[in-house]
Formats: sequence, structure tokens, C-alpha cells
Amino acid sequence: MMDNYFFDFDGTLADSGQTAIVATQAAFRDYDLVVPDENTIAYFMGVPIEVSFKKMAPEVEFSDYEFNELLAIFRSYYKQMENSNLTLFPHISKVLKQLHEEGKQLFVVSSKHSAALQRNLEQLEIDQYFKAVLGSDQVKKFKPAPDGLLYLIKKYQLDPSKSVMIGDAIFDLQMGKSAGVATCAVTWGTHRKKELLAEEPTFVVSKPKQLLKID
Repeated sequence: MMDNYFFDFDGTLADSGQTAIVATQAAFRDYDLVVPDENTIAYFMGVPIEVSFKKMAPEVEFSDYEFNELLAIFRSYYKQMENSNLTLFPHISKVLKQLHEEGKQLFVVSSKHSAALQRNLEQLEIDQYFKAVLGSDQVKKFKPAPDGLLYLIKKYQLDPSKSVMIGDAIFDLQMGKSAGVATCAVTWGTHRKKELLAEEPTFVVSKPKQLLKID
């Protein structure tokens, strides 16, 4: 039986629509970089922009100042657009409420900066369901490294055998596997089902309500 549920945010709990894609392309365009296409951006959504932006501009050697400026431009665009585009996937709020009422411990482990993550959870009115949230700025090694999960498991003295990492990207599943917890792939997010199945997740769900039955 699962007692501890670790959720990814974008693509798993929330649908940001085209926000991340448009904001990324706008930032790259403003900085006179080769603008990545939608598929490339979507693929890297599971890892922090501190990693993905360099992977999408491999020909560029940024100074620290230049790279931080690029990230700041992206975050500015993203914040401008998120209010009109960010929504929960269907039934997510009800699923979280039920899990919480059943006494499950819920966490968010995201590649997003913790300030933006907390802001989004409050905006979507689901922050009250989570025992803790962990953003990319709170770990030294990002997804798919297991550091975020291992930190929470140790801090809250959780049993890994009763814990599951839930996400829409292969990076979430790789992180969960490395941390020694069960993994659950959700098919309504970024990565295709075929890619997710290649990671051999413990569970695969196609509708949020199925998260209530992954014990």
C-alpha cells in the first residue's frame, strides 16, 4: 500500500498550455539565439531550465551573466502568461483532496523554481494538500538524479517501499527508480506513452482518477 505520493507539477498536476513553449521561444529570440522548435522544448520540460536551455543551445558558451539574463527573460515572459494559461488537469483537485483525506502524505518534486512552484500551487488552490514542495533551487543535482526524493524521504522519515513518484516525463520515472521508490507514468502530459513504457514504470495511468487505485 502506498502512503507517500510524490508528484511532478507541469504536465502531471497542471497544464500550462503553450506557456513554457512560447516563453522559451520568446527568450531565445530576444537573445538572438536559434529558436528551438516545440517538440524540442516539450521534450526537455521535465528538467530545470538551468539544464535544458544549455542543451537547446549547445553551440553557445554563455558567461554566467549572460545565462542568468536569459533565464530572467524567460521567467518574465512565463510570469506574464501563466495566469491566463495555467489550469489543473481534469479531476486533479478531487484526487488530491481524497488522497489527503485518506491520510496519504503528498509532496511535489518539480524542476521549477520553488518560488514559482509555490505561487502556482496557491493560484490553483491545491497548496493545502501538500506536506512539502521541492523546487529545482533546493537541490544540487536535478532530475533525473534522485537527490530531491532522497532529501524528502530522509527529512520526513518515509518508507521508500510505500512511496511512489508520479510524473509525465521519463526524467520523473528515472528519478523515482534511482531513489528506490515505485514509479507511476501519467499519459496526459509531455512524453509519449511509448517513451514512458520504455522506462518500465510500476504503474501507468491514463486518467487522474486512476491515481486513487495505484496501491
